[in-house]
Amino acid sequence: MDEEFEALHRNNTWKLVSRGAGVPIGCKWVYRVKRKSDGSVDRYKARLMAKGFLHTAGRDYFETYSPVMKPVTIRLVLTIAFSHRWCVLQLDINNAFLHDTLHEEVYMEQPSGYVDPLYPSHVCRLTKALYGLKQAPRAWYQELSLFLQRCGFTKSRADASLFIYSSHDVIVYFLVYVNDILLTGNNVPWLDQFVKTLSARFALKDLSTLHHFLGVEVTSTAGGMFLSQSQYITDILTQFKIDGAKDVSTPLVVSDKHVPLQSPGSATDATQFLRLLGLMQYFVITRPDVAFAVNRLSQFMHAPSELHWQAAKRLLRYPKGTVCLGLFLRVGQPLSLRVYTDSDWGGISTAGRSTTAYLVYLGTNLIS
Repeated sequence: MDEEFEALHRNNTWKLVSRGAGVPIGCKWVYRVKRKSDGSVDRYKARLMAKGFLHTAGRDYFETYSPVMKPVTIRLVLTIAFSHRWCVLQLDINNAFLHDTLHEEVYMEQPSGYVDPLYPSHVCRLTKALYGLKQAPRAWYQELSLFLQRCGFTKSRADASLFIYSSHDVIVYFLVYVNDILLTGNNVPWLDQFVKTLSARFALKDLSTLHHFLGVEVTSTAGGMFLSQSQYITDILTQFKIDGAKDVSTPLVVSDKHVPLQSPGSATDATQFLRLLGLMQYFVITRPDVAFAVNRLSQFMHAPSELHWQAAKRLLRYPKGTVCLGLFLRVGQPLSLRVYTDSDWGGISTAGRSTTAYLVYLGTNLIS
């Protein structure tokens, strides 16, 4: 907590002003245990969060949207990097949101445990986009985007989180997900110089070569890279108390009647159903074999029944028995693009509708 508070002061995150200048929102301390890819404790982290849910639209904030990278972009960039045997660097920006200048007038109560003894009744007028503010992710993205464009990068038209530098014989890919960054390219000296430039502008933590990114575990082998989410799915099984259940061999029962298009039977708590499917959609990054089941169950988010909830829990029992599986990206393969597509031609018997599926390969690596 002391380290976090010192970082806030070092970045001039707020100014103390007399109460009455504006309507202050509250704040709270949030604690998290950061873990390594094997599940062991890496460090304990404290973060001061503004209670942005108390914001008023049009007064405290205007635009909030911030892009996030697509899973296909991650697989595509990694495939290109591994096929050319480029090094992939993993970077992390410390206190990323504190680098953004806040343009709106936002007031906040002083944080608990760190009230200024000389001005105990004063409030904080925020000058930087503190974590928890609705506009903070967008402000940080705009700040980073402007910096990268000044360095010669251009934003991809297919994915706003991908920035590309191409000049003469140098090509570099820069992927950003909030404050987590992947950096790869064909010129190691250029990459080293750019990391120094980046660290001079932002507080940078260099995590060296890629090993664990956004819950995806990366294991290097002689033939390529193995991507898996074993710890991620283990945590989900524990959350939903299915870690002791018997595993199954298929994501869904092979019967259209088991998950019909309508919602028969008694309704169930939609909150847990939506939460589980949201987690499983992220799991598809390294496990395309559950994509169809996740897609089918996602069609009932508006009104899930007890039958759908049972099917969702059964879906979790499938990766329980295949927790060590993942996606393998091979190196040194020709990057030819191949696409396979098929349809079940009216496979949903109750509605006469078809389900279409596709697989896109770059070389021998599945990217979409």
